[in-house]
Formats: sequence, structure tokens, C-alpha cells
Amino acid sequence: MLPRRDSILRCNLSAFVAKATTEVEHSMRNLLWLASPVLLLVTEQCLAQQPVPWHDPSSHRIEFVTVEDNVKLEVLDWGGEGRPLVLLAGLGATAHIFDDFAPKLTPEFHVYGITRRGFGASSAPLSGYSADRLGDDVLAVLGTLKVDQPVLVGHSIAGGELSSVGSRHPERITGLIYLEAAYGYAFYDRSKGDFVIDLQELQKNLEQLKSAADLSNEKPLIEELLRTILPGFERELESLRQEISQRQPLDPTPTDADRESFAAWRSWEKRVYGDLIPEAELRQTLESTPEGHVGPEKANKANAVFLGRQKYTDIRCPVLAMYSIPEDLGPFVDDDPIARAAFDADNVAIKEPLVKSFETGVPSARVVRLLHASHNVFMSNEADVLREMHAFLAGLY
Repeated sequence: MLPRRDSILRCNLSAFVAKATTEVEHSMRNLLWLASPVLLLVTEQCLAQQPVPWHDPSSHRIEFVTVEDNVKLEVLDWGGEGRPLVLLAGLGATAHIFDDFAPKLTPEFHVYGITRRGFGASSAPLSGYSADRLGDDVLAVLGTLKVDQPVLVGHSIAGGELSSVGSRHPERITGLIYLEAAYGYAFYDRSKGDFVIDLQELQKNLEQLKSAADLSNEKPLIEELLRTILPGFERELESLRQEISQRQPLDPTPTDADRESFAAWRSWEKRVYGDLIPEAELRQTLESTPEGHVGPEKANKANAVFLGRQKYTDIRCPVLAMYSIPEDLGPFVDDDPIARAAFDADNVAIKEPLVKSFETGVPSARVVRLLHASHNVFMSNEADVLREMHAFLAGLY
């Protein structure tokens, strides 16, 4: 009897399990049917809260070019017909800074942009930030892409790369265009000097004296220090003191609302400084929070590039140099005419001697002064820059 009872129990248990499973499945189907509108609504709300992926609207093509072992540079190609132009950004910026400017040149030229090492999507090695090394990077890109006889267009600190190529390899290019870029790091005038270059040279000379076994062997260096190097450096320190003391209004501070999105930040910069920075450039240089807010500046190698200045005194190719003098700081100082006038006077006193140095040292260069342009002269005075560039480039054919 036990085996039979066991068999009956097993059959009853199986029937119970089957019935229970059917009821559970039926209940689950009813529950899912009832819950599906709620789940759909919650899903839609979650999707609605997700930030829409941002896409760069610029018409460029992006590729990466190897310039050294484990070092690749981002290269933008906006296309176009005619002579190649290669755009190089200022300190802290990437080639995307030209996203709005470059397409204005493509009807007549083939336009490229290079993001130097240490910035944006380009590699950021620990070394290789001297002006000559950065110039070699530019030449490596030209060689890889087979860009023949371009005109290099550099903004701000990129003047160092322009002068490096124009001094050492003028046969590789057709001309140079300096946009607020032809200062001491682009052309070295001993009578004016360059504080960063001369400070590093002075440090090397002092280290040489410090490590000398017999100072009598260093007599020529000591005489050179006393006769020219130290007096020149003293003049540079005085000029630096005047520059630091320049009466300049304090920059405004962005609010949380200004950091709410990159569009809001872009509007804030335009409202404060007057320049409308391409959003792609902002996204390359500023962090983004998970919520899509604007964070702090991304890490870069600006200090290494700043300290990588070198002396250039022999630029051997056609040159156009454009300056903003006095420089326009933006709308945020327009409400204070006294502060604006004071800054203008100081700015001219500091910049005009540097402009004169370049004008005298590179006598074949065409030098253009633009009144109250911003440092981003290709943004604030786009029409003027395009006009001068076209006239200069037309003369190269």
C-alpha cells in the first residue's frame, strides 16, 4: 500500500503544481496587462530625461595622424578647392575653435586644422612641447597627408610654430599668417627680449656657473652676464611689472545658470566677452557632468607649451601679421568708459613696441593693426581678417 499511496501523493502533487503554475501565469499576465501603461509611461519619462546626444554640426572630416611614436594629432579637414591653408589654434584651444571661421575660406582654399599635442583629442605625451617639436609635428602632418606648399595660419601662441617652420623649412610652405600671434615667441628682438625665453636662458647660465669646477674658465660668460644678459633681463622685469600693473577690469564669474548647459555657457561668453565660441570647441576644452552641465577646464599641456618658447629671428617667407591694438576685452567693460580708456592706454603702451619690433625685424611682412578687435581677432573682426587674408593670398600666386 505504501508504494500506491506514494504514487497517488505524487500525482496529486503534480496536479497541484500544474494548477498553481497556470494560475500564477494567468495572474502575471493580468498584472503585466494592468501594469504595461504604467511601465510605458515610466519608460517614456526616463528616456525624456536622458540628454540628447550632441553632434558636431561643422562640415569637417576628422582623422588622426601619427607624428611620433604613440603620438597622434587630430586633424580637421573642411574640404574646399585651391591652395591649402592649415589653421593652428592658440594656447588652450583646439582646431575646433575655427569651426565657424574655416567654412568661410573653403570656396577658394582647401582648409585644414591641426590640434597640437597635449590638447583636445590629440595625444598628450609628457614631453615634446618645444616650439620646434610642435613645428615638426605640423610638418609631419603635412607630409602624411601630402599637403603641398600650404599657407600656415596661426592664432596667438601658434606664432611659435609658424616661425619655427618659416625659419627652418621655408621651402615647405608658401607663406605665414599671424593672427594676434607675432609677439616675442614668434620674433625675438634682443632690445625687447622675451621674459620666458630669457629667464630660461639665464637659469642655464647660472647653473653653468654653479657647477663650474674653476670659475676662471667662466670669465667670458661672467662678462656677458654683466654686460648684456643681466641688464637686458632687468629691463624685461620692469616691463613685466608694468604689464602686471596694467589697469584691467576683473573678469565676471559665471553663475550656476550659465553652467546649466554648453548652450548657456556659450551665450554667457558671448554676452561677457563678445566672441561666440563654437560649441564643439567648448566641449573639447571643458568637462561635462553626467547631467550635461559645464564643468571645469579639461587637463592640458598649456604650461609646457608656454615654457617651450624659442628664439626666432630669421623668418624667410611671405608674412601677414594682424594685431588687435588696443585689444577689446568685451562688452563687460563697455559700461565703464573710464576703465576702458585706462586699459586702452596701457594696452597700446605695452603692445605697440612689440608690433614695431616685428615690423622692423621682418620688413617684408604686411602688418595690420585692427582697432578694438578681440584677441580672437578672426571672430570679432571676421570680415577684416578675411579681406586681408584674401588680399595677401592673392599676391602669392
